Amino acid sequence: MILENWGATPAEQNGPVIGDDLCPNPGVSATRCITIDAPPNEVFPWLRQMGFGRAGWYSYDWIDNLGRRSARKIEPTWQTVTSGDSVPGGPIDFEAVVVESPRHLVLRVGGSGSGRMTRRLCFTLAYELRDHASGTRLVTRMRARIDLPGGRFVARFILGPGDGIMLRRQLLNVKRRAETA
Repeated sequence: MILENWGATPAEQNGPVIGDDLCPNPGVSATRCITIDAPPNEVFPWLRQMGFGRAGWYSYDWIDNLGRRSARKIEPTWQTVTSGDSVPGGPIDFEAVVVESPRHLVLRVGGSGSGRMTRRLCFTLAYELRDHASGTRLVTRMRARIDLPGGRFVARFILGPGDGIMLRRQLLNVKRRAETA
């Protein structure tokens, strides 16, 4: 899969990441990582404020933010996301399942929702900020399962590569912002 384990060491690829249990038996699981020359408490606010109509997703804004430029600074009004809150994702909202500043953020779509589609879809995006000699090792894990005919194929060969392209760009932009803030 394209960028399935971009930047991740074998230990990071094979080791646990917070939120792995929230999407059991995924059709795709991908670990992407980056080292950031800033401590976790300076990186986490960039993640906490993500969302459509908020700070954006720091990726390709013309795709995931309808052309609106992702934030270039920390906005205090967007730092209020806590566990259980809804995070706007565009056409589908995420639930902030785990928010533990400055170490963990896990977003989820489906898996427990009351809607028919959310019961058939499980998608998690976890961010784990680990101490590193130069600041922070940001370890992310995406897990997805689609319980529909062809769902495993769609998760593995469409959702996975698309997420890889977007998440790589996101990590590079979070790094740039945190290091220059």
